[in-house]
Amino acid sequence: MRRKIPAIILGAAGAVGQRFVQLLDHHPWFEVVALTGSERGAGRTYEEACHWVLDIPMPEWARRMEVLPTLPKAVDAPLVFSALPAHAAREAEPIYAQAGSIVCSNASAFREEADVPLILPEVNPDHTCLIHRQRRERGWSGGIVTNPNCTSTGMTVTLKALKDAFGVEKVVAVSMQALSGAGYPGVASLDILGNVIPYIPGEEEKVESEPLKMLGDLQGEAILAAPLTISAHTNRVAVADGHMLCLSIALNRPPSDMQEIARCLADYAAPQISRDLPSAPQPPIRVLEAPDRPQPRLDVHTGAGMTTVVGRVRPDPIFDVKMTVLSHNTIRGAAGASIYNAELLVKQGIITDEWS
Repeated sequence: MRRKIPAIILGAAGAVGQRFVQLLDHHPWFEVVALTGSERGAGRTYEEACHWVLDIPMPEWARRMEVLPTLPKAVDAPLVFSALPAHAAREAEPIYAQAGSIVCSNASAFREEADVPLILPEVNPDHTCLIHRQRRERGWSGGIVTNPNCTSTGMTVTLKALKDAFGVEKVVAVSMQALSGAGYPGVASLDILGNVIPYIPGEEEKVESEPLKMLGDLQGEAILAAPLTISAHTNRVAVADGHMLCLSIALNRPPSDMQEIARCLADYAAPQISRDLPSAPQPPIRVLEAPDRPQPRLDVHTGAGMTTVVGRVRPDPIFDVKMTVLSHNTIRGAAGASIYNAELLVKQGIITDEWS
């Protein structure tokens, strides 16, 4: 590229918006040119409008930027990162797409739409071709590309490796989800300390449906959902960052032993187009042998927070195999996912630096 691609962050003051700001600081391909926020924050500097919750200092360039209203459209840019809540994304993201921007969205508003790609670059980069159908049917010159729910992410990467090697028939998933996934402030301390909350609104439905789209087959300009069944139990626990899942998996072809499963996961490589992008996880999956790993405190930043960490691979007495999966919910499962998707779109020529 001859120059960095200008990018806007929608909803920049929230927990995921802050992670976008942090991860885009000194990004080799993208330059943030505008930050948007709520009516309360608009017109103030980002430092004034944002209660910074990350343990990394706010970048100096962001401190001085004026927070703009999300609507009407803030500024023109070829790339928009959306950290908006779903109801706000449903209204705002099409306006930016209509104006020619590619919106890389962390919101759930459009994930299940038949013409909207739901992308993990190490799983289904070819699904971005749905943008052509989206543009044709909606009359947009831009488009919307989504990343999945933060709980679906690590599980789907893991299932992709197993699906390719053995086929996957059924999955039972039990999640232990970090507090940062609820935003800030998300869960009152009196509710979570010494407690587990066994209900997260809408979460189980997302975990059961989103992987089927991502693991599905592309047929022309449509996705045929993967023929597997997922049963999910989702829980909020008193952990800062890192969503952990306990998976029991029925395979189409039983493995010879658990070492074959572990090798399959550890050897998994992203499709060639996604391997060397700036945010690509190195490696996509790391398998740990210690009997008490992964742990969020020790393992959540593996691969700069982009690697899926798997451990406790062992036989399942009902299905074929069970294991524990950990991924960073606000990096790999949110802002980092959208940035990785944008890098893929640049590699595919869908986003370019040709912008006036």
